[in-house]
Amino acid sequence: MTEKFDEATQKELTQFLLEEQKKERLQASVHSLTSACWDKCVTGSVSSRFARSEESCLVNCVGRFLDTSLHIVNRIESQRRAVAESSSNGLNA
Repeated sequence: MTEKFDEATQKELTQFLLEEQKKERLQASVHSLTSACWDKCVTGSVSSRFARSEESCLVNCVGRFLDTSLHIVNRIESQRRAVAESSSNGLNA
């Protein structure tokens, strides 16, 4: 089906699909975080407010998740830079 589109349209569709896949992965991560933190922290019956201990647990759980995610992203980025530098150094040699 994509062969019916010109190259620019194919490129645009590919970019659109990549962006949608990124959104889907983010939503899946948020869902996973919500589920994990809810199961871990919410121990009482559901009401209009969380108990203090539940609220504290949720804040800590989300904070740990965000810190871990940021650490992973930074680690992947540093590895990507290292690979890019080593490949560019190989070209200059």
